Amino acid sequence: MPKRILEGVVVSDKGDKTVVVKVERTFLHPVLKKTVRRSKKYHAHDEANVYKAGERARIIECAPKSKLKTWEVLPKAASQEA
Repeated sequence: MPKRILEGVVVSDKGDKTVVVKVERTFLHPVLKKTVRRSKKYHAHDEANVYKAGERARIIECAPKSKLKTWEVLPKAASQEA
């Protein structure tokens, strides 16, 4: 099974080698037939501490690195080309 890749905005870079990425998704409400926005925050591993709050980042699934971190950020060059 391929690893999922999500894109979102870094909302926190306070932790060492950790960033919190807010990923927003939209879907059609099943009853109201109206577009609904939902967001979720993911803790991601950032080995080089390159991402700062407010930047867009792409994250990919990985093996658990800690209690909350099961994602890691893709390098900046890879996330800026798409």
